Amino acid sequence: WQISGPKGSYTSKNIIMDKFIVKGPSKLKGEIAISGSKNAALPILASTILFDKEVIIKNLPRVKDIDTMINLLKSLGSEIKFSKDKKIVKITKKNKHKIFASYSLVRTMRAGILVLGALVTKYQKSVTSLPGGCLIGARPVNYHLNALKKLGMKYEIKKGYIYANTKGKLEGAKIRFSKISVGATENTIIAACLANGITTLRNCAIEPEIVDLINFLKSGGAKIKFVGKRTLKIEGIKSLKSTSYSVMSDRIEAGTFCVAACLTGGNLKINNLYPKVIKTELTLLKKVGAKIKTTKKQIHIIGPKKIKNISNLVTKEYPDFPTDLQAQFMVLLCKAKGKSSITESIFENRFMHVAELRRLGAEIIIKKNKALILGNTSFKAAELMSSDLRASVALVLAAMVAKGSSIINRIYHLDRGYENIENKLRKVGVNIKRIS
Repeated sequence: WQISGPKGSYTSKNIIMDKFIVKGPSKLKGEIAISGSKNAALPILASTILFDKEVIIKNLPRVKDIDTMINLLKSLGSEIKFSKDKKIVKITKKNKHKIFASYSLVRTMRAGILVLGALVTKYQKSVTSLPGGCLIGARPVNYHLNALKKLGMKYEIKKGYIYANTKGKLEGAKIRFSKISVGATENTIIAACLANGITTLRNCAIEPEIVDLINFLKSGGAKIKFVGKRTLKIEGIKSLKSTSYSVMSDRIEAGTFCVAACLTGGNLKINNLYPKVIKTELTLLKKVGAKIKTTKKQIHIIGPKKIKNISNLVTKEYPDFPTDLQAQFMVLLCKAKGKSSITESIFENRFMHVAELRRLGAEIIIKKNKALILGNTSFKAAELMSSDLRASVALVLAAMVAKGSSIINRIYHLDRGYENIENKLRKVGVNIKRIS
């Protein structure tokens, strides 16, 4: 089989065989530009299904998940034209639209489910595969389905597909999410844009990527506003107008490079990001000893000579500490003086990187959803295996400060969410190369 990716096509053979060799220890120095946000671009791209007229999306990251979403949109009847550097995409509708989102396209990324709300509200029916993605937990779609059902969607699940339809247009409703869910919030916002009447969403996720989705939809004429910290009011409209929009920068990529600077005692300027979106993370890095200065769109971070421990770090919904930076911070705390702990409260299976960090010399004890990190680790090189997107980059960080040459296998996980990470790291002093 073959899928498209940021550097061309990927066959089953070279996905399995691509690996990184990282020779440490490294000390980062220089400047890194942050790419567009994968987690913002994916729902924005899915929501272009709502538009009949041309849409231009700028600042796209060149990562595999974006290519997968673009291919999904093509399969549904969207005409796609890229700029030369593939950072800008022009999306128009063909006369024939389709409502089938196949397993072959949806299986590799969680965000595939986001076309469900768009298709049902636009065309009143959809056949959408249950999604895939990283193996970090159950991440059930029932929150999506329950919310869309309240808007009038009927569905049944057969052979791994959601068969959904509605009699006429969806109808606005009052919905309260039983649990804060980023994906369910996005799917319901998209669906409510073209529903009849007013939809009120309570207990919403409020991640910056959701705000970016809202701003994009509003640029096309959608009527959406916050009427409380976690409450949204959406007034359905008949159609959306042509628009051009630039995707926000990737806060998780920025947080990852901030950790890298801190971990290596480096001196790094991180450009093209509003620092306020990672305020929590920067506060934590100051707590471990980093010196940080921020301007409007730059973070200047100098890592400490001695990393301080953090006694009880807990992953929570935004604006608290994000689960997508848990693995990276765990590597940092392995090098801290003294014991630290991280409690994972979002996903039940997100400590898969721990076994690989132990291979490098880390001492980490897992008790249910809590990791006790003993600290004072002197990482030594080893051959490693990536398990998911964020775990993969954590292994790269650990290898950067390990003594000797480490091999990191299955880096196709990294290609899903980090744009040219080896090139960016090489420019600031990391000895890293990709081999097939």
